[in-house]
Amino acid sequence: MAITKQVTFIAKDECITELNNLLITMVEASRAEVGCELYDIYQMKDQPTTFVVVETWENESALDGHKVSAHYKHYKANFEPFTAGKSSVELVSIV
Repeated sequence: MAITKQVTFIAKDECITELNNLLITMVEASRAEVGCELYDIYQMKDQPTTFVVVETWENESALDGHKVSAHYKHYKANFEPFTAGKSSVELVSIV
């Protein structure tokens, strides 16, 4: 069963560019991973400190593989100084 997650980041006002740049490094590498069906990042037009990552993985095994990748470990080790908040939800398709 596919797993879709929405992860929302709130950048500190002075760290918008840094968080943007860090998140962008995740896109190409994540999309190239086995089992990645979707990996997109959005910035809210009216709230530029808010970034939303939407990702879909083929299954739990693919998501687990993503979490041990070098680019994920780099992101995980570096995002906190740039953020004022982070939340994550798992989405389930109804169709």
